[in-house]
This record gives sequence, C-alpha cells and structure tokens, in this order.
Amino acid sequence: MNARRLSAYVHVPFCATRCGYCDFNTYTAAELGSAPGASREEYLDAVAAEVALARAELGERPLRTVFFGGGTPTLLEPHELGRLLGHLRDAFGLAPDAEVTTEANPDSVTPASLAVLAEAGFNRISFGMQSSAPHVLRMLERTHTPGRALDAVRWARAAGFSSVSLDLIYGTPTETLDDWRASLEAALSAEPDHLSAYSLIVEDGTRFAARVRRGEVPLPDEDDLADKYELADTLLRQAGLEWYEVSNWARPGHACRHNLAYWVGDDWWGFGPGAHSHVDGVRFFNAKHPRTYSAAVAAGSPAAGREQLTAEERREERVLLELRLRQGMPLDVLTDTERARVPALVARGWVHEVDGRLAVTDAGRLLADAAVRELLD
Repeated sequence: MNARRLSAYVHVPFCATRCGYCDFNTYTAAELGSAPGASREEYLDAVAAEVALARAELGERPLRTVFFGGGTPTLLEPHELGRLLGHLRDAFGLAPDAEVTTEANPDSVTPASLAVLAEAGFNRISFGMQSSAPHVLRMLERTHTPGRALDAVRWARAAGFSSVSLDLIYGTPTETLDDWRASLEAALSAEPDHLSAYSLIVEDGTRFAARVRRGEVPLPDEDDLADKYELADTLLRQAGLEWYEVSNWARPGHACRHNLAYWVGDDWWGFGPGAHSHVDGVRFFNAKHPRTYSAAVAAGSPAAGREQLTAEERREERVLLELRLRQGMPLDVLTDTERARVPALVARGWVHEVDGRLAVTDAGRLLADAAVRELLD
C-alpha cells in the first residue's frame, strides 16, 4: 500500500449562505446553531484528531496533493487553514512538488488573507466565479458581484499563487448564449491557468429543484447546454487552454493533479464531516453533521460506512472515469465483449484508438457518458 500515491482532501462544511442549487454537505451559522460540537474551534480540533488517526493507519506517506473544499474553506481564517495544512505536513510530509489547493468564494478573500495563505504553503486556488451576468448570479443565489472574481485572481497572483483556477456554471435558466459568452470572455480576461465549466444540475432536495417542480423555472435545455459547451471549448482553446477532462481546461502544466488523482484511482483520505476516502480499493465516508463527526472522532473513528470494491467494480470505475480524460484509458482494461463494441463507437465518431488507448474524440466529449454505457452494457 505504501507504494501507492496518496492525496488528502479536507472538507470545510461552512457557508455564509446556502446557494439554491447546491446539495453539498454544508451548513450556515444559523443551521448549526450554538449546540456543542459544531463550532469552528471544535471542527479544527476534530480534523486535527482525524489526521492523527489517519497517520496511525497509513504510516508515513508523503502527500502529492492536498485540496481544501467545501463549503467555503476561506470562511475559516487564513491562519486556521494554515494550521490544518500544518497538521497534514507534520503527519505525512508533502512531496517536493506537492499541489496544495483551496477553493474560495470571491467575496471571502482579501489581498491580505491570500498573502497569509500563500505564506502557509497554499500554491493553487480555485475561485467559484460561476457567471459574470448579474441576473444569473441572482438566479444561482451567489453573493459576490460580477467583477469580484477578477479582482480575486489579480490578488492571488500578487500573493504568489502559482496556479489560479476559475469555476463557471452554464445552463442556468434566464442565461442566454450571449450571457455565457460574456462570462467566458470575462473569465479569460483574468488569464486564469485553469478553468472548469459545469452544466447546471438540478439536484433533488435543493431549493432550485423545488422551484422547477413548482414550474417557477424550467429545467436546463439539452441543446442549449451543448451549444454552450461547444462555445466554451472554442473560446478556451483560442485562449491557450486545452481540455484534459470533459469539463476542465488548463494551460500546459496546470491540470489539477488532485482531481486527476480521483480520476485515475489513486489513494486519498478525506478529512472532515461527510468526507469520502479511497485507500487501496476500500471506500469509506465520514459522519456528515459537524456535531456527529466531532463526537465520532472523539470516540475513535469518524467513519460512518465503508465498502470493499471488487476487482470488477474497480475495473468498471476505470472505464467510467478514465474515458472522460483526454488521455483515455488502456484498451486492455476492456473485456473481450466490450472490445467488440468499440468499432461501432469509432464509426459514430464518439471515440478513437491511439497507441493502445481508447479516448473520446472532440465531438464525442458530449457523449462520453453514453459511450461508457454502451461499452459496459
């Protein structure tokens, strides 16, 4: 096991407000209340204790990547994020070229806070820009102004971050193709190193899903989503960002190595409430609520469930995940029956074979999930 590459994910479950489309494991101050076990300090102590538990389980294994997600990690004070990173560094060590990322809402950072984060060892940051259109931001219930993300990119550069990413969402009701073009052009004006573009997904249990159910807003239109994806690909490539995963583009050397670790099946340990982990074919996940999580850590283990993957499950996951990558997957991952289905997909223009690997074509990226279904059916 010690020969396998290891990453760490730290889930920070706090948000200033809950966006209507979000179904992540997040909590506002009002939702958490003042009951014991859910304070910021108790969260920090519980994660530190989980790091010690993981070190006892895994031994000394330098971390190749660290990713703080949420929630809004930067609702914690920058020195508190640095404290958590310090616990990981002390327990496991960081590889010499470790990628250390935090997500951030544009309105949760300042030039001063970003300077502290960079000094603490964070070298990559991902801002949730989502859109530059005010009416789209209102529909998504985002709290930042359209220009704040661009300011945040500039501040991050000045602070010394070596890689800066922006996240965008397309397909929001009321968003036109021109709105989407303007958002892409605004994002590119900041010259990010990496950009993620995700179609809006209506998740069950969210306020947005309730609005759709009541007929207040329509579901995203599939043709509209396809047009916006193709426009993104055109503009991003013209700006020097190439796709490396279906929803992600980067300048050379700036692909997110942490996300790649997920997609190629490396080991990772997820710290914090509701975080998921994968270690040597075993998946496990933590108690979701911060109070429950803190109590579970104190009792000796935050894990709320686990699953041992079979060899066949791991193989099918490779097909599901690696076919979304530009590099594709080795053809020998497929069974003989699945290999026999490849020529039909090649004939449709969805996939191609290159140097013993199967990869989606540019045109096939929009159909990657369908290609996987046909291969594994």
